[in-house]
Amino acid sequence: MTIYTPLSLAQSLLRCPSVTPEEGGALAFIEGVLREAGFEVHRPVFSEPGTPDVENLYARSGSGRPYLLFAGHTDVVPPGDRARWRHDPFGGEIDGGELHGRGAVDMKGGIACMMAAALAFIRERPDFPGSIGFLITGDEEGPAVNGTVKLLDWAKARGERFDACILGEPTNPERLGDMIKIGRRGSLTGHVTVEGKQGHVAYPHLADNPIPHLLRLLGALVAKPLDSGTAHFDASNLEVTTVDVGNPASNVIPAAARATFNIRFNDLWTPESLEGEIARRLREAAGNAVRYTLTMEPTNAVAFLTEPNDFVRFVADAVEAETGIRPKLSTTGGTSDARFIVRHCPVVEFGLVGQTMHQVDERVAVADLDRLAAIYRKVLEAYFPA
Repeated sequence: MTIYTPLSLAQSLLRCPSVTPEEGGALAFIEGVLREAGFEVHRPVFSEPGTPDVENLYARSGSGRPYLLFAGHTDVVPPGDRARWRHDPFGGEIDGGELHGRGAVDMKGGIACMMAAALAFIRERPDFPGSIGFLITGDEEGPAVNGTVKLLDWAKARGERFDACILGEPTNPERLGDMIKIGRRGSLTGHVTVEGKQGHVAYPHLADNPIPHLLRLLGALVAKPLDSGTAHFDASNLEVTTVDVGNPASNVIPAAARATFNIRFNDLWTPESLEGEIARRLREAAGNAVRYTLTMEPTNAVAFLTEPNDFVRFVADAVEAETGIRPKLSTTGGTSDARFIVRHCPVVEFGLVGQTMHQVDERVAVADLDRLAAIYRKVLEAYFPA
């Protein structure tokens, strides 16, 4: 059996141009490595009208319980202007002790560390009691429609049941060991349109300017905090992201004004209860004087929490043992595929340092790859004691 290092695996993955939704050879590479190690591997492709087909990967070693799942994504965001990169974004080059390339931290580097840890563990303990799996998508950076959510349903239909999952997103803000994510806030986007009456600015009595009305409604949305947060979550926050009139003339009162807002909400809310609160605030502010419409976009990003339990402790203990840092348990940041996984089993997120993710010259310290693989290995040893 070939011996792989975290660095060699990461370099091979970085050299695959798997910009969403292209597979780029990344999943094929993972399939070959895992099949050689004895994993049963599947490559389902999922489709949805209006979205690109997406290739995915599911692999399992073992047949018993408990079942520990590693999850992640091989798709990456576009590199942008390649001339601005110091190294080829798909070259996997090493410079000054750092591995450069798109996906180095988000999150091909994390997948490489998961694979290296699992392969070494299985090589040394081929008769371990339980199962280790990989659930890898190519749709995390895109619509997130034909990836993890469908792959989980596909696995469930096959009778697969998971006991715990590590998602290898880059969770650490400054140094490896800083932070474990045990939950995420939800995301909900809404649109408010206020109808007025177009007219000449010199004759305002013949028109109805929608802009002051819209400002009044937006003021009502942000005047009072949605909540004060919880033991594990920051307070929910509403941010107005656009205000649009589309009026090219300075002497015309516009006919309508529109605004978009996004709410990152904690586990005190569901999308339905939050929509009800937004509708109530707008209704009270508008009274009978403002004609408006409210539309809320569908969302699959709901708030969730993995309560600190033995599995969270296994991960935290492994991080501390390898780095000397007791990681903070956090629910900060944006959304991730953990929101889908939590429907099937407890999930925690721990990966590399995310300072350069999505940036020009994305890169990871080679030493961090080795340390992250060692952390994952310690989790496996704790989860499957000899």
